[in-house]
Amino acid sequence: MARKFQRHIEDFKCSNCGVLVEGNGYTDHCPECLEGMHVDNNPGDRASECHGTMKVVQVEYKSGNFIIYYKCKKCGIKKRFMAAQNDNKEALMAVFEKNIKAKI
Repeated sequence: MARKFQRHIEDFKCSNCGVLVEGNGYTDHCPECLEGMHVDNNPGDRASECHGTMKVVQVEYKSGNFIIYYKCKKCGIKKRFMAAQNDNKEALMAVFEKNIKAKI
């Protein structure tokens, strides 16, 4: 069965940095610190029972877009998401540069 994105417009308070985030139905992480919550099994379904914090482990830059790679601190699942337009560019670049230095 193919995964189908389910859009949920939800506002939330980031459990990591406390920023109040206004969701647009595609918001899956905090635009300030970039951390998210493991709430979905498939995009937007809110079916995960884990609810662990999704920590940023890597950022890549491909075809003009940042891709954020996450690992859940609770269950260890790995996921990746496209960075949003309003994401903190300094935070994205800090992780990106850290990844580059680690490869050298």
